[in-house]
Amino acid sequence: MTETGSPLYLKQMEIGPMENFVYFIGDKNAREVLVVDPAWQVDTLLRLAKEEDLKIKGALVSHYHFDHTNGVEELLESVDCPVYVNKKDAAYLDFKSSNVRPTESGQKIQIGGVEVELLHTPGHTPGSQCFYVNGRLVSGDTLFINACGRCDFPGGSAEEMYETLTKKLMRLPDSTVLYPGHNYADKPFATMGEQKKTNPYLLCGSLSHFLSLRMGM
Repeated sequence: MTETGSPLYLKQMEIGPMENFVYFIGDKNAREVLVVDPAWQVDTLLRLAKEEDLKIKGALVSHYHFDHTNGVEELLESVDCPVYVNKKDAAYLDFKSSNVRPTESGQKIQIGGVEVELLHTPGHTPGSQCFYVNGRLVSGDTLFINACGRCDFPGGSAEEMYETLTKKLMRLPDSTVLYPGHNYADKPFATMGEQKKTNPYLLCGSLSHFLSLRMGM
């Protein structure tokens, strides 16, 4: 997706057996992109980048889970680039690389003329992060369309997820377009305004209500 007058390039791709969405985010004029959650079919990602004359300049990791990171090492075999992982998830990665760059919440990554803000959104994992760019939120497994990420994996916390949703994501403008980490819904993206009206996890009025819905407590 591109828009008139903006250098933003954003491409959503469903890849792999778990309905993962992988993204290219970058500058359409500079032809430079970051890959969000490189996994499963790295050869496909490299081919698509070549076909569109795009240079991969880095990788953004939303969280440490295997289905979002299993292509990082293969990507690094072809592209020597930084891999941005929140500092609280870096220790959970099942690979070691000097290319890993632990990140902080609020940190900004420049790709061409496009700026990507990293939002620390714990709950699914301790170091889950979303990527906010030009009114779009690439949300990994923190927020899905009409759902949110599970909180019962190692390092997960339903209490932190509730804080993330209510104190961070609910405060984003209604016009923000949500791009999730999996194709679990009947459409691939939605506005936050829509989600504030239809997503049951964003409609919980209290922590106890959220815990009951998400964890059955």
